[in-house]
Amino acid sequence: MEFIVKDFVKVMKALSDPNRVKIVKMLQHKRMCVCEIREALQIAQPSVSKHLKILENAGLVDSQKDGLWANYHLTDGSNSPYVASLLGNLRHWLEDEPEMSEIVKKLPAIQREEICKR
Repeated sequence: MEFIVKDFVKVMKALSDPNRVKIVKMLQHKRMCVCEIREALQIAQPSVSKHLKILENAGLVDSQKDGLWANYHLTDGSNSPYVASLLGNLRHWLEDEPEMSEIVKKLPAIQREEICKR
């Protein structure tokens, strides 16, 4: 029972930060690297990395290496019923929230190749 409660709390804590919720919502639309997430949210790279680590530890996000890049994506939730349920619900939640809509509109224009040229 204690393990189940800890798993639930870990997922809920991971989603208790507005920037982590935004990251999850962005990853619903495309796989992204740290620099793309940093550009979309306009926060420091170490903060993005910290948020991604928390989301990974909760089982919400995973990464896949592709050469120099680590591409982050949402998990399928198969390891936790809480992750599966929350990711499923989050697909529908906050879509019309103005700040989130604005971020999602910017995503197609955010390209790692352009960001890394700077």
